[in-house]
Amino acid sequence: MEESSTPGLDRIDLRILRHLHAEGRLSNAELAARVNVSPATCHRRTQRLFAAGCIAEVRALVDPAAVGLGSLVMVGVVLDRSTPEDFAAFEKAVLDLREVVDCNLVAGDFDYLLKIRVRDMADFNRLHGRKLIALPGVRQTRTFFVMKEVKENGRLDF
Repeated sequence: MEESSTPGLDRIDLRILRHLHAEGRLSNAELAARVNVSPATCHRRTQRLFAAGCIAEVRALVDPAAVGLGSLVMVGVVLDRSTPEDFAAFEKAVLDLREVVDCNLVAGDFDYLLKIRVRDMADFNRLHGRKLIALPGVRQTRTFFVMKEVKENGRLDF
């Protein structure tokens, strides 16, 4: 991506973002050295990037299998009706499901695509029977059990 195609961000901002995106645990001093600015300048710019929403959050990327959530399931959801009210009700309800790690409104065969982390197939079966099909406005779901995660949480190319 050309640096000129990112309005409001100069080359130093982009370098800060690239380094933090690749290695979020960098100290301010390490980051400043890598982007060739003073620690004070680096701190000020990083805080500005947070305030502007360019950096949404910083967190550890936990291996799902290490915490007993080694099964990944993708679920396509079709709603009964496609009204703003129906979308809002579904979205509000899905936010309360901790097993759902991603929920996206999509174009195509489904209205929503859910990414769900569970222990195993039996765990998903319980979730599906108790919660997923009871979500507001759900007419149909289509489930895909991920057999192999080829690329997960890829880095942005900027």
